[in-house]
Amino acid sequence: MTVLSVNGKSYDVDVEPDTPLLWVLRDTIGLTGTKYGCGIAQCGACTVLIDGVATRSCQVPVGTLGARQVTTVEALARNGTLHPVQKAWLDLDVPQCGYCQSGMMMAAVALLQQKPNPTDADIDTAITNICRCGTYQRIRAAIHAAANMQWSGGPGEIARNARR
Repeated sequence: MTVLSVNGKSYDVDVEPDTPLLWVLRDTIGLTGTKYGCGIAQCGACTVLIDGVATRSCQVPVGTLGARQVTTVEALARNGTLHPVQKAWLDLDVPQCGYCQSGMMMAAVALLQQKPNPTDADIDTAITNICRCGTYQRIRAAIHAAANMQWSGGPGEIARNARR
């Protein structure tokens, strides 16, 4: 039995320690916002935050997590209010097919927690997720828009808000 802290809640999961976090989130806990893309940590569709750091969950064995905090896309909105990244994504019509967007948004949230006013170069360096639809210009614009919204999003803010 492994105990995981996901979105501010504790989960007892009966899985092998080498089971990838992605599959525990989706198949065991039932949080399907995190998507499977490539399975080799290249595309970023499975990106979640682990202790505030954007991490490709397809390559993280649950047995390595211990007490670390996992945050998924399901924790972004709070009390029916969209997170600024989600709002910017919708306002600027970022997604086309939308498959990669949960991972892309989680990477953007991690970036904004570290650099509240990122430059284009900061975005290009930090956002290595792949969007097959090629909406990178809209993604960059949405990250800038989210940075300009009122948000007290320091490190760990999303996980703390998920517990409220």
